Amino acid sequence: MHLKRLEAFGFKSFADKLVFDFERGVTAFVGPNGCGKSNVVDAVKWVLGEQSAKSLRGDEMLDVVFNGTSQRKALNFAEVTLTFDNASGMLPLAAPEVSVTRRLYRAGDSEYLINGALCRLRDVRELFWDTGVG
Repeated sequence: MHLKRLEAFGFKSFADKLVFDFERGVTAFVGPNGCGKSNVVDAVKWVLGEQSAKSLRGDEMLDVVFNGTSQRKALNFAEVTLTFDNASGMLPLAAPEVSVTRRLYRAGDSEYLINGALCRLRDVRELFWDTGVG
C-alpha cells in the first residue's frame, strides 16, 4: 500500500484545486518560506481525523476553510482527499484504490467519506489500524 494522490480544495491557502500525484520512491516538498509546505502536512493530518485546531496551526477548526483575499472571495468549504493504492489488500476493503475524504463547511457541518460513501471518523480510524498510516 502506498499513497498515490493528495487532492485539496479550499483548504487553508489552497483556493484552487491542488493535486499531488505520488510515485513510488522518495517524495519531498521543497520551496521557499510561505509557499504552503506546512499546509500540505496539515492537509494530510486533517483528512486522517486531526481534531485539534492548534495542531493545524489555527484557533478554531473553521480556520482551515479558505478565508479569501483582497482578490478572491472566501470559499464555503474545505475538502481534502487522500488516495491509496490497495492492490496488496492491506486495507480491509475489496478495492484496488481507497480514497478518504474530509469536508468541512463554513456553516460548521463536516463529513468523512471512504470511496465516496459517507462514514464516521471512527470508520476512517479503523480503516488504518495496524497499517502505520496516521
